[in-house]
Amino acid sequence: MVDDNHNAAEAMAAFLSFESMACRVAFGGLEAITIGVQAALALRQNKHISGIATVAFTALDEAKVCRHLADQEFDGYFQKGQSPANLLTLVVTFAHA
Repeated sequence: MVDDNHNAAEAMAAFLSFESMACRVAFGGLEAITIGVQAALALRQNKHISGIATVAFTALDEAKVCRHLADQEFDGYFQKGQSPANLLTLVVTFAHA
């Protein structure tokens, strides 16, 4: 979980942990989306973990996020403000894929 809002990041990580999902937190300040893209690219380049699903979870709209992307850095997109249960549903679909 990369978020410039410390409380939001910790809360979402706690929610996901209650659903038996491992989640780490990083605080990216104003560069949260850039850090997220860099993290996703690093995952893709490591053959041992390249299959890990990544979701862009951001307050930015999808078009703005896509302008920062070069290829398929993220497997999914989820805009903040929706129910965390919907995010969980998205993440679970990747876990069962």
